[in-house]
Amino acid sequence: MKAIVNVSRIFVGILFIISGLIKLNDPIGFSFKLEEYFSAAVLNLTFLEPYALMISVLVVVFEVLLGVFLLIGYKPKFTVWSLLLMIVFFTFLTFYSAYFNKVTDCGCFGDAVKLTPWESFSKDVVLLILIVILFFGVKHIKPVFSRFGLTLVSLFSFIGCLWLAYHVLMHLPVKDFRPYKIGDNLWENMIVPEDAPKADIDYKWTFKVNGEEQVITTKGAYPSVAGEFVSVDTEVIKPGYEAPIHDFTIEKDGEDFTEAILHDKHVVLLIAYNLNTSESLGLQALKNVSDKALGNGYKVIGLTASGEDVQAQVKAMYGYDFDFYFTDETALKTIVRANPGILILNEGTVLQKVHWNDVDDLDLHKVN
Repeated sequence: MKAIVNVSRIFVGILFIISGLIKLNDPIGFSFKLEEYFSAAVLNLTFLEPYALMISVLVVVFEVLLGVFLLIGYKPKFTVWSLLLMIVFFTFLTFYSAYFNKVTDCGCFGDAVKLTPWESFSKDVVLLILIVILFFGVKHIKPVFSRFGLTLVSLFSFIGCLWLAYHVLMHLPVKDFRPYKIGDNLWENMIVPEDAPKADIDYKWTFKVNGEEQVITTKGAYPSVAGEFVSVDTEVIKPGYEAPIHDFTIEKDGEDFTEAILHDKHVVLLIAYNLNTSESLGLQALKNVSDKALGNGYKVIGLTASGEDVQAQVKAMYGYDFDFYFTDETALKTIVRANPGILILNEGTVLQKVHWNDVDDLDLHKVN
């Protein structure tokens, strides 16, 4: 039993630390996932949506600390009880998401490792079993340091977590796992290869035949049935290839400018997914960046999901000399974890990417 507990202790502790640090690297991204869970369509806890970022930081810091506590043997009963309550909650959440197909990615490992809902649930079931073993074998969890050593490691772990959270919130994630990172070509990340696997989809057609409903399954073709058509549902048997970027467009006045802009040289994208919630200092920073970029020969455009009235109001308030284009809010939140943020592109390749706090780090040298 002691050996089993120690193996479980190491596995659970390391996994909690890794999972927590990945999310702590991008707490804003995890907060977006929590907002999805809190929405009316999922758990209907909409009153928690304004606090999603705060809850995100608290949860991931606690997750990392529990992993550290377990490995060093600090307060084992408190640690194991906390782990058990946390994993029971998340096992319920991932089962709910998988069974009702509410949230397609739990965000357990941020953007670093994508898990399907059922994979997330399976992972939590394994963790639940291991934590139950720890629960019944808690007497075998012994501290690896003296009391002073345990306190010191715990304190430094807590301070380190808070520092990392503050750093990435004031700047950008230390490690960018998304297909918009520096060095990526956005246009290439949108292309679906000709030989890419296609999705395997069943079409379930419902007809009323002689007063009774009859369901006929095809791969898409309309069935030849002597009856009254009622409805058709689809079931994805096997998903096909999905490009890393599949929801990004740049539109204005009903026209799509995505391809043109992503093939243009020396482009500055000023991104504010919601102009109403953008910080005023950040919007002023966009003015400073745009003036310098335009003066040095760059093409400057703004990307936002806000309406034209808000665009015009903000443009007049800050004296912008560039136009805003429309892009889906979810896509903009994925591109840069800042509101606002800045990207420098050259023929679609991301050369620079910063939080508005770091605009002084941009290299906007003169271009032809």
